[in-house]
Amino acid sequence: MAAVAVGLVLRLAFALGYWQGKPLTHDEREYLALGANLAQGRGFESDLPAEPRHERADTFGRAPLYPAFLAPLTRFSPELREGRYPPDVPAAIKIAQCLVAVLAVPLGAALARRAGGHRAGAIAAWVVALHPALTWIAAYALSEALYVPIVLSLALVLGGALDRRHRAGGGASTGAVARGRQPAAHDTLRLAAGGLLCGVAALVRPSTVFAVPLVAGWLLWRRRWLGAALFVAATAAAIAPWTLRNLSVYERPVIIASEGGVTFWTGNHPLAIGEGDMAANPAIKEANLALRARHPGLSPEALEQVYYREAFAWIRAEPVAWLWLLARKAFFTVVPIGPSYRLHSPLYLAASVVPYLLLLPLAVAGARRALASAAPPVTLLLLVASTIAASILFLPQERFRIPIVDPALAVFASVWLGRPREVAP
Repeated sequence: MAAVAVGLVLRLAFALGYWQGKPLTHDEREYLALGANLAQGRGFESDLPAEPRHERADTFGRAPLYPAFLAPLTRFSPELREGRYPPDVPAAIKIAQCLVAVLAVPLGAALARRAGGHRAGAIAAWVVALHPALTWIAAYALSEALYVPIVLSLALVLGGALDRRHRAGGGASTGAVARGRQPAAHDTLRLAAGGLLCGVAALVRPSTVFAVPLVAGWLLWRRRWLGAALFVAATAAAIAPWTLRNLSVYERPVIIASEGGVTFWTGNHPLAIGEGDMAANPAIKEANLALRARHPGLSPEALEQVYYREAFAWIRAEPVAWLWLLARKAFFTVVPIGPSYRLHSPLYLAASVVPYLLLLPLAVAGARRALASAAPPVTLLLLVASTIAASILFLPQERFRIPIVDPALAVFASVWLGRPREVAP
């Protein structure tokens, strides 16, 4: 509780004391516009009525739950109520996000405690509370602040069903057998709840869908056929209403959001350097403007298939160049020295990269130790693997790393730091 209190104070102090008067990024403007339009009954639209539309401005299809989270909070902003952009992120949004983001502290502590004991849990609480990236993210109008506690909750809920050693052929955990009870009913509930939570997380950040085949594959490998089917069905059930809405509105299948097409194109382009979005790759930004000029009047949803078609055409034409690009993306996924990091100030760069590099070797050692425990953190490792897979297939970027990789590093490093001390004979 002390770590939660300190973590909340730090997040509020950064958001309300330091991060003031900062211009909104493109993504922040779109999220705020979507939230304000929802609150004012204008629907899921990314243009504010009192703002002129810039001819060179890109619009991207967005997942719905983060704008829905913002919608009631935009009523506290006079500018957003009037259909204009505020000068920076409104204080009400920052406060609400700090309250949500600090939930990562007890969730991270619970994950570390399960894998390494009470000492590891206590250490993880403080590491997450003081982690710079997990502190400052609450000051931005970006989906990570909401996503981090959701995805950690997903790891905790699914972990109850996956993070146990099973006998060959599946079945009950060794601990449950020793206590003379079968956990099948509890696992069924956890897998159903985990699937629903996975769907909710995907409606905040669509890249979560990469975790679905990994979790289902793990269950199938453990011969838990029904569990795999239940998890996938529950995930699909959570996403399906929005998919059906998209089919009705856009008259084309869009599972969650159309942002995947432009992201895939950006990361699999002959001008791609292996890391960073358009802001870090001006040449690709100009290429994107040229592509959109060749297809005037198309909505982001209609452009999605164009982006995929262009990217796959290049991959088929230049398979060797694409494989080399994948290798570069794999490197930048692990080593945070890409151009998107260098866009920021040296202080920001140090606060992002230094904790990552300090925690990484400790986390590797802690993960090896945790895998040998009675409750190996399989779920958290699968979520990390899904992030790595998405980064390599699409593009590595700091915002993709922060929500899952940074909390996982904190958890695994705490398992190593919290290991029992050896007593001299």
